[in-house]
Amino acid sequence: MVPEDATVEQAVGVRRGMFGTRGTGDTSGYGGLVAPIVYPGATQRPYGGWFDEVADALEARLKMTELDAAIERVVVHRGEITFHVRRDDLAFVAQMLRDDDKLRFEFCAGVSGVHYPDDAGRELHAVYHLLSMTHNRRIRLEVSAPDADPHIPSLVSIYPTNDWHERETWDMFGIIFDGHPALTRILMPDDWPGHPQRKDYPLGGIPVEYKGGSIPPPDQRRSYN
Repeated sequence: MVPEDATVEQAVGVRRGMFGTRGTGDTSGYGGLVAPIVYPGATQRPYGGWFDEVADALEARLKMTELDAAIERVVVHRGEITFHVRRDDLAFVAQMLRDDDKLRFEFCAGVSGVHYPDDAGRELHAVYHLLSMTHNRRIRLEVSAPDADPHIPSLVSIYPTNDWHERETWDMFGIIFDGHPALTRILMPDDWPGHPQRKDYPLGGIPVEYKGGSIPPPDQRRSYN
């Protein structure tokens, strides 16, 4: 059994408006909303159930290779476990999770990007979802990089399914996956400026004309605040 989360949440900033837009018209009607930006903090042992078995096996292997600091923290939140990995050690940890007999996370379902502008020095996050078909377990890896140095090692050589996922994460968030065989855009045109899913990307779109009428981008429409 996995116990209730013993994670202490930490506030890292304040969100204003429904989408956190700044300097543009907020057409959602929630422009006056003020809410704390809260992240789950590190969870203390015991994690519960098989979570501890995975953590023990991972820590034992890392100690053998003198990479104890590769795991920055472990978070158990909403019944799921996430290992926050130091980005320089990501590829090593991923291969160990795949190949070790006590771990055997053979399948990576892909990587997702996240942009946290208020997480100073760790604004860009990449999240990997791993499945052990041998042990019927699922875990998550998370690694961060600063906006000023948006580089993360590619895992395509370890989990080939990440090929298109890393391209999409680069396209949408601007995370550069070092070692990817062909890191090019996959959704947007090759000459598209910027990365559309970053929170600092302009909310507006492309003006549309319809039967003589003109529809401006969202951030140029009337504000209903």
